Amino acid sequence: MVTRLSNFFLRTLREDPADAEAISHRLLVRAGYIRRQAPGIFAWLPLGLRVKNRLETIVREEMSRAGAQEVHFPALMPREPYEATGRWEEYGEGIFRLKDRKDADYLLAPTHEEAFTLLVKDLYSSYKDLPLTIYQIQDKYRDEARPRAGLLRGREFTMKDAYSFDHTDAGLDASYMAQRDAYERIFQRLGLEYVIVQADAGAMGGSRSEEFLHPTPVGEDTFVRSAGGYAANVEAFTTLAPEPLPIDGLAEAVVFDSPNTPTIQTLVDHCNGHLGAPASGIAGPATDGAHEWTAAHTLKNVVLALTHLDGTRELVIVGIPGDRDVDDKRVEVAFAPATVEAATEKDFAENPGLVKGYIGPWSPEGAVLGEESTTGIRYLLDPRVVEGTSWVTGANIDQKHVHSLVAGRDFTADGVVEVASVREGDPAPDGSGPVELARGMEIGHVFQLGRKYAEALGLKVLDENGKLVTVTMGSYGIGVTRILAIIAELNNDDKGLIWPESVAPFDVHVVAAGRDQVAFDVAESLARELDAAGLDVLYDDRPKVSPGVKFGDAELVGVPHVVVAGRGAADGQVEVWNRRAGTRDTIAVGDVFARLRP
Repeated sequence: MVTRLSNFFLRTLREDPADAEAISHRLLVRAGYIRRQAPGIFAWLPLGLRVKNRLETIVREEMSRAGAQEVHFPALMPREPYEATGRWEEYGEGIFRLKDRKDADYLLAPTHEEAFTLLVKDLYSSYKDLPLTIYQIQDKYRDEARPRAGLLRGREFTMKDAYSFDHTDAGLDASYMAQRDAYERIFQRLGLEYVIVQADAGAMGGSRSEEFLHPTPVGEDTFVRSAGGYAANVEAFTTLAPEPLPIDGLAEAVVFDSPNTPTIQTLVDHCNGHLGAPASGIAGPATDGAHEWTAAHTLKNVVLALTHLDGTRELVIVGIPGDRDVDDKRVEVAFAPATVEAATEKDFAENPGLVKGYIGPWSPEGAVLGEESTTGIRYLLDPRVVEGTSWVTGANIDQKHVHSLVAGRDFTADGVVEVASVREGDPAPDGSGPVELARGMEIGHVFQLGRKYAEALGLKVLDENGKLVTVTMGSYGIGVTRILAIIAELNNDDKGLIWPESVAPFDVHVVAAGRDQVAFDVAESLARELDAAGLDVLYDDRPKVSPGVKFGDAELVGVPHVVVAGRGAADGQVEVWNRRAGTRDTIAVGDVFARLRP
């Protein structure tokens, strides 16, 4: 059936909405696809639903091809399953919690691992029932602190989440690859460039974890890749630690006065003005032969405050090379599920052993933070601080530092932690060469969950020998509404949206332009013929709207093919626009279908 604009629920806007930052946000609102209801929450209008449904159709086709079957869970879920897996607390403030009239706890599900696991537990009991992969396309809810960029980061969003169930690890590997391959087909059909990167599993748990990122300078995720094929997001990047160095013969640690040097830069300036040139081997082989002190010679000690799930607060000191910064995302992963913030003035006041600006892993009295420190504060080191490296760092005395402090001789730590920033040129952990940094947006994520949720919820089946075994699971998510926004972000010009044919709301937009009845007659006939030929047609039949307004709406709405019946209609001529190619050609009415479907 031809869709007529004269009675279609659509109003376009000429001005950008005031709160819209991203291109996709501006255009989707202006073109009448979505409307804001609250921060991070949008209503879907007919045009938006048509694109969303077409995108979901592609996902469903590839899920079916991969052997997955569709189910649907409620968004409103009880507390108990999430409490059994520990995620009721782990999610912290990131989820919407509520109570019913009987004071029972519920949440608006941010994800549904627990529900899928319990459903299979309820219905399946034998290895003969497996493998199984089931999925849903469902709205999810997360209490984003700063929802922004329209559909790219909202509080309510649509996801496809699939879960595989196997009784062997080999079975999980096969199910995982089937879903991974399906994702590649989906993104190829959508025309989306993607990079598959190693990722951190976060609160999801599990072992193997990979993200599909769309490379874009405006992406919110940073990832690294090497020419040799390594790729990972910064949270999952593993530092290639240097080999330990010999300690014998290294100079003894020397405490020196360093007034007014609480920062790395002031410390470096002081060293260059008051100390001799760095000794060979100080801070490792990368700085051999240095003629002046740099931030790379220093050991920066950062005090972090962890708040654990039980509400307890713990201070931790991390030592990193002074030419690096602490990366917030890597910190979040390193100390999850605890929340992390910089230590406050109150924290320092309550721990007089922390001399702000002059903290170090050693003191002249011989105390070693993490072992003998009277503060009792854990001390963790960057992987680059290996045995035999020599550093300039705080002496735990106000206005004093120490140089020639040797790791493994003068100080040790409670452990190693990956929180320092990753830089261009850092070596890839697989030996495939130096990495480069890039930005991207997450469009899909696949996990090998393993047995975490099955063990927590008691999902077991009888194996070939009649023995109960715990099922192993995989989880596979695609952000449907985020992908829609990314496609809009990538496919537009200064006039409006330009949808790819695979997800466009209509195949062709027919416009009756002008006041002559013949233009409307030709457009009407053409719209009917194209509809009968199997095309999805939007027909702008509005009788009292000027051609300029109709053209502006056609360009804004973004149907890739536009057919205009105007001045040449009486002579059997129409204009065909190919919005993607940027062409406008005048052709005979009878040639339109061949042009649209060559």
